[in-house]
Amino acid sequence: MLKTLIYATAMAAVAATPALALKVSKSIEIAAPPEKVWETIGEFCGIADWHPVIEKCELSTRGETQIRTLSLKGGGSIVEEQVSRNDPNMNYTYKIIESPLPVSDYESTIKVTPSGEGSKVTWWGEFKAKGADDAKAEETIGGVYEAGLKGIADEVK
Repeated sequence: MLKTLIYATAMAAVAATPALALKVSKSIEIAAPPEKVWETIGEFCGIADWHPVIEKCELSTRGETQIRTLSLKGGGSIVEEQVSRNDPNMNYTYKIIESPLPVSDYESTIKVTPSGEGSKVTWWGEFKAKGADDAKAEETIGGVYEAGLKGIADEVK
């Protein structure tokens, strides 16, 4: 009886524990000055110019907060809110408001830094899996980052 009670209590504690945030980070080296790479990444809606799965981006505001609605090639959309932007430090952070992606509580940053004679672009995020296991959520977000980073590199050249 005591073993059953201890087991039940332990299982209840595990079930009540919030899911830990998953983290994904991808980066790419680009043989171009950081300022040129940051210019290529562009404003918050500039993602439509370099990410291969984005068909178009529509920018709106909520108060002073920028909101972008990304129309995906093949259908679907993602709505994101810019959390912060620092042009001198060449980075911005955003969070997903609505998305078909298998994630929730998603917040991400993209940043350009000098690297040798060129640049390094790093894109990272934290999130929880939603409707998929952790590995699938990480794989999906990793694929989004890799495709976008390649798109930036291709656009800069």
